[in-house]
Amino acid sequence: MAEELELEETAKPKGKGKLFLIIGVVVVLLAGGGAAFFMMGGEEPVAEDAQAAAQPAAEAEESNSGEARYVGMPRPFLFNLAGAQKSRLVEIKVQLMVRGDDNETLAKKHIPLIEDSLLSTFSTADVEKLKTQVGKDDLRQKALLNVQNTLNPIAGKKVVEKVLFTGFVMQ
Repeated sequence: MAEELELEETAKPKGKGKLFLIIGVVVVLLAGGGAAFFMMGGEEPVAEDAQAAAQPAAEAEESNSGEARYVGMPRPFLFNLAGAQKSRLVEIKVQLMVRGDDNETLAKKHIPLIEDSLLSTFSTADVEKLKTQVGKDDLRQKALLNVQNTLNPIAGKKVVEKVLFTGFVMQ
């Protein structure tokens, strides 16, 4: 009888050790699964809620301004600029960023007018300023204002949002 009690007492700790080990493994697996769910699947409903909240604002913005479209000028602008020591040949490739189909159609319809506006702006540039990035940015801004001022009386609205230089060479 004493032997049976000793066996039971020694058997219980082994059983408890296995039980604690099994419970520990289950807890670790559940924690790992929960972490994986949180990282992979737990964020999706939050992201969907954020998208749903942002969607009406995006739709309102899109209805006002539309999707960005790019209208390329059919040929690069090639012109001479007189410098202090010698004249320089400048070639600028331009694209216009507009919003929506209506503005894209208007810009394509009035490409000759836009080209004239851009060429008159580019021909008044200063060679020394065009050697720096600040000078190029200033020229781009002047070109945008000139194009907007040219198209505004015809279209009755702001058609062109940005003038982009996609190529710039000065020799």
